[in-house]
Amino acid sequence: MDGRPRKRSLTLRGHRTSVSLEDAFWIELQRLATARGLSVNELVAQIDTARGLSSGLAAAIRVFVLEEVKAGR
Repeated sequence: MDGRPRKRSLTLRGHRTSVSLEDAFWIELQRLATARGLSVNELVAQIDTARGLSSGLAAAIRVFVLEEVKAGR
């Protein structure tokens, strides 16, 4: 597992975008999406909607994953 961020391609509400995430965050994001019966794109769209304008998308994903892992989900 590499500790450096890598570009990941996503589609949010029909628009292609990318985020830079470390492998550990990407793997947990995939696991969380699967546990919810969602695609990664669908879960990231939910995170994107909830983040507001105060943070970037990659940071919002990292915080979401961290909070979920800390909660034992």
